[in-house]
Amino acid sequence: MDYSDNADNNNNNENPDENDSDLEVSDILNFHTEKGTVIDPQSMTFSISGEEHTLGNALRYMIMQNPEVEYCGYSIPHPSEDKLNIRIQTTENTTAINAMRKGLEDLKSLCAKITETFCEANNKFDEKNSIS
Repeated sequence: MDYSDNADNNNNNENPDENDSDLEVSDILNFHTEKGTVIDPQSMTFSISGEEHTLGNALRYMIMQNPEVEYCGYSIPHPSEDKLNIRIQTTENTTAINAMRKGLEDLKSLCAKITETFCEANNKFDEKNSIS
């Protein structure tokens, strides 16, 4: 089951202010549920192509902040495979897909805040040191 279209993972904008703030997560990541998993909306394994530990650990952390998530873990099946597997198990109050969506949205918001804070501090530093 595909939950996103094949997307271009190479967003090489040098200026973060030029990034489209309305960009959807599905526009960036290509992920699907693993074939052979039992259809259970509260327990799913997602496979994300072209990603490694950087996204895996950050996304796992954000998903685990959701009180409706009982378990979230990730693995890289093998160094030669270009994919990341994320397993999510939730309470009966939500689904694994909703937990994944919320985790991705929360991570996107956190990254936007970090970028904003960094750009403000960088501009203040440049002004203070007369760098143009």
